[in-house]
Amino acid sequence: FQRITSAKSARVAIIGSVLGAAIYFCFTFVPMFIAYAATLVDPKFFGELLEKDSQLILPTLVIQHMPLFAQVLFFGAVLSAIMSCSSATLLAPSVTFAENIVRGFVPNIGDHRFLWVMRGTLVGFTCIVLAYALNSELSIFHMVESAYKITLAGAFIPLLFGAFWKRATTQGALCATFGGLISWILIEVLVGEESLVPPQLIGLGVSAVGMVARAAAQTHHVREGHHRSSAPGEL
Repeated sequence: FQRITSAKSARVAIIGSVLGAAIYFCFTFVPMFIAYAATLVDPKFFGELLEKDSQLILPTLVIQHMPLFAQVLFFGAVLSAIMSCSSATLLAPSVTFAENIVRGFVPNIGDHRFLWVMRGTLVGFTCIVLAYALNSELSIFHMVESAYKITLAGAFIPLLFGAFWKRATTQGALCATFGGLISWILIEVLVGEESLVPPQLIGLGVSAVGMVARAAAQTHHVREGHHRSSAPGEL
């Protein structure tokens, strides 16, 4: 979010986002490698722990096999990562909602009042997320997974096509967003886990179809308009 909003051009924003995503993807292998190393240190103990709860492997390894200094660094880094992700995850939708939706309905709003709108939006999103987390029995991993289902179904295709496809349009992005979200919600509610294909992947497919179909329809409409406008001259 910060790389996009602070970039000096659209090209820099795309390069920064792709490069950051690649670095994040590679960095995720570090805890996986450490957890795999734990199964080599004590295969029997960590094998049983893996069947019970795989999330306990890494902290158990640190507590039982690392010195105190390494434990302080590990849990300090975990708390720092949680707080950093929480702040970024709350600030990004709050600022985006206030800037792109609230300002669209109230274009002449002053800076002081707009600041209070962003603060109120941030508090509102925080309360919603907190209520969901307290009432959910899912683990942190599954809650994060559920949160990114929305992004995959409704936002991934507009972002991808908007960055790399020259024929992408605003109308296509809207069709992709609403089509993906509606199809994902319907499959999630009506079919659920019995669906042969995960609902979020169905939403992703519908979103891609909506983007391409809208772009094709708009291109066909423009060609028809050019043909009609050139017809009198040809006669």
